[in-house]
Amino acid sequence: MSVKFETDGGPGARGRRGPISSVLKRRQVFVEAVRSRLWPVPTAAVLLAVLAGIGLPELDAALDDRLPPTVAGYLFGGGADAAREVLSVIAGSLITVTALTFSLTLVTLQLASSQYSPRLLRTFAADRVIQRTLALFLATFIYALTVLRTVRSATDGTDGTAFVPQMAVTTAYLLAVASVVALVLFLGHLVRQIRVEAVLEHVRADTCATATRLLPPARRDTPAVPVPAPPPHPHLVEAASSGFLVEIDEHALLTAAEQAEAVVWVDRPVGSPVLAGTPVAFSWSVRPQEPLTEDAAHRLSERVRAALRTGSERTAVQDIGYGLRQLTDVVVRALSPGINDPTTAVHGLISCTAVLADLLDLRLGPYTQCDEHDRVRVVLARPTFAELLELVCTQPRLYGADDPMVLDALLSMLRELAWKAATGEQRTAITDQLDRLREHVTDHDTVTRRHLDHLARQVGEALEGRWAGRRPT
Repeated sequence: MSVKFETDGGPGARGRRGPISSVLKRRQVFVEAVRSRLWPVPTAAVLLAVLAGIGLPELDAALDDRLPPTVAGYLFGGGADAAREVLSVIAGSLITVTALTFSLTLVTLQLASSQYSPRLLRTFAADRVIQRTLALFLATFIYALTVLRTVRSATDGTDGTAFVPQMAVTTAYLLAVASVVALVLFLGHLVRQIRVEAVLEHVRADTCATATRLLPPARRDTPAVPVPAPPPHPHLVEAASSGFLVEIDEHALLTAAEQAEAVVWVDRPVGSPVLAGTPVAFSWSVRPQEPLTEDAAHRLSERVRAALRTGSERTAVQDIGYGLRQLTDVVVRALSPGINDPTTAVHGLISCTAVLADLLDLRLGPYTQCDEHDRVRVVLARPTFAELLELVCTQPRLYGADDPMVLDALLSMLRELAWKAATGEQRTAITDQLDRLREHVTDHDTVTRRHLDHLARQVGEALEGRWAGRRPT
């Protein structure tokens, strides 16, 4: 069966995408789960180190003295006691360095939580440099210990033969050198990573990548897909567990709706908090004269519940607004009396502006999936541009109302967005935020009020110029 995926982003918007398999969705969720934790990469490195520590000495024993002299000259040339000393020093030093690295990582996480936002901990834990550095240190430590057990002197054992795995000890030396280089690079990376500019840029890039992956480009040359009106009494689907809605298996929903000859409407966007036993979706038959039976509605509800996954925290896999929530948290935390850093708040609003500007070119709003006959079968709630703009503007406007820098940044954001706004819905959202910001301009002195009034006029001129098809003078 050929399945068509449609998105409805408002009047004049319609687009097509190929089916997204549930396997791909599960893979994205799994990759995100692994990427956002510190332990998977170091654990895999430790396992590889154990295998290498067992395999390389076996290779040494198999090759014995058959290596060419030019190669053997670069390998470890000491005896058993020297090999033990080298491996012991490497193992002892690396576990100390690992403890230092882990301590610095915890300090960084604590700083990110207290200075920026607790929701940024996931971002720092997903840092690949931190994960790979810990993996290298632990792997070198475990490798050295594993090789150490194979070193034998002539007085050891019963056969009276010495065994020094030259290639294995040389590899341990090279890993130790790589660990020293990695420590220097790690310290430099950590210093850069705790800078607020780097944090904001990372979140901005991650948010834009998520939006580009989930949302199709906005197209104004095709008619909108009409969202069907639900009947007065649809069948309600209750949430199976409490938490945040972190994943929706769109392919499974479409398959269930087609097989039940029904329409499924999930009215909670990804990222919303849900409570077990409360409605999160509803369904009804595509044939008004043949409503769903109780058994059919129950089976469909079970399949819908199975397609909705909740978690204890929001993730960026399918949550379009999560990145903006993180950026706004940084802005609000910077405006708190305990930190009082309006410059950081302005930087955060600039990052929010970049994300919202990219979202102007993508399809937001309700998302519909159609069958091969272009009949809507699934409707998924997704945030509109107005909702995301409200998320960014509300708290900074309230907590930064007394700071001209924050009001300046908010008005500048609206001005830049007004230049790119191409639909009536987008312009209306910008106009609404402009009107609410103007209420706070009157609370400042004459010079500040004159500057903010000038910015507000620029926003209006940008909107009028776009409407009239010309740029304001």
